[in-house]
Amino acid sequence: MRPSRRAPDEMRAVSLERGVVKYAEGSCLVKFGDTHVLVTATLEDRLPPWLKGQGRGWVTAEYGMLPRATLERTRREASSGKQTGRTVEIQRLIGRSLRTAIDLEALGERQITVDCDVLQADGGTRTASITGAWVALADCIRWMKTRNMIKTEVLRTNVAAISCGIYNGTPVLDLDYAEDSEAETDANFVMTGDGRIIEVQGTAEKTPFTEAEFLALMALARKGVGRLVDLQKMAVA
Repeated sequence: MRPSRRAPDEMRAVSLERGVVKYAEGSCLVKFGDTHVLVTATLEDRLPPWLKGQGRGWVTAEYGMLPRATLERTRREASSGKQTGRTVEIQRLIGRSLRTAIDLEALGERQITVDCDVLQADGGTRTASITGAWVALADCIRWMKTRNMIKTEVLRTNVAAISCGIYNGTPVLDLDYAEDSEAETDANFVMTGDGRIIEVQGTAEKTPFTEAEFLALMALARKGVGRLVDLQKMAVA
């Protein structure tokens, strides 16, 4: 039995609410159970210096956790003067995941910066961030379309992410913190709307996992991502 009493292939309650921030070109409040992330997308008429004059745009991401997103207060990274390795790794993952969904040439010489701020953490903050970030990105692109800033289709596909793991010997979908902290294997899957793989992060915490177990996790992830893509489409409809 899972701590949450969910079935092995059952996700937490998921919600995606777009257009929640007044001033941002795109935004989404994403909830995976008790994990809540506020995502905003900001359009800027500037590019990294190495991209200037190439006729294409860029999508990048920043990620952070509020001090009381966790059980005990976490010190703001700004107060220590640098980001942790975990933060840098997650925001790079979010950025490269989103870029697979975008036609950067159709975007033009512009940059969209996606900010993911974790309001409350209960496992799966990176997967929730990626899933909500796609909605905020779509919201931003819709904002651009209404102002005739883009003429062709910029978004090529949906992108969503979900965690899976082996808990008490059983492959399970969408780990919360209670499971994540005790799982024998923890994995994150990032996929496109048509089921292609963008990135897989998988680690055996206690016992190495077999190929059969990995394929079982992959099957769960495909089911979870399919459900998330359906929710994304409803959110931006």
